[in-house]
Amino acid sequence: MSASYLWVKALHIVFIASWFAGLFYLPRLFVNLAMVAPDSVAERERLLLMARKLHRFASGLMWIALASGFWLWLGVGIGKGPGNGWLHAKLALVLLVIGYHHVNAAHLRRFENGSNTRGHRWFRVYNEIAVLAFAAIVVLVVVKPF
Repeated sequence: MSASYLWVKALHIVFIASWFAGLFYLPRLFVNLAMVAPDSVAERERLLLMARKLHRFASGLMWIALASGFWLWLGVGIGKGPGNGWLHAKLALVLLVIGYHHVNAAHLRRFENGSNTRGHRWFRVYNEIAVLAFAAIVVLVVVKPF
């Protein structure tokens, strides 16, 4: 293993964990936004500003995490050859998480233009999707069950 491989792998893990931190917290902001009273404009605007900044920051983290992951996969060859079905499952989950990231952007737009119809309880359940995906990805990468 080369030193550059280990550095990229370490940075990939850091950026993945950081991206997921954003994915964990943004829906929590949606919970709070869904609970804001209609006459509380300042609170709504503060939460929207936080959500916008978090989504923009998490998007940057996502791109760096994906780029480093592609380098590890295609450049180094992680997961190539037989017995690496875990990688296909991980990549499928990563695609779903990217979709989840974009769905978060759609929810944010709905909050921005006042067209959100979901309640805070719905967002509390929705918030758990990222946790489950993160856990499944970690298990696939560490255990490599197939």
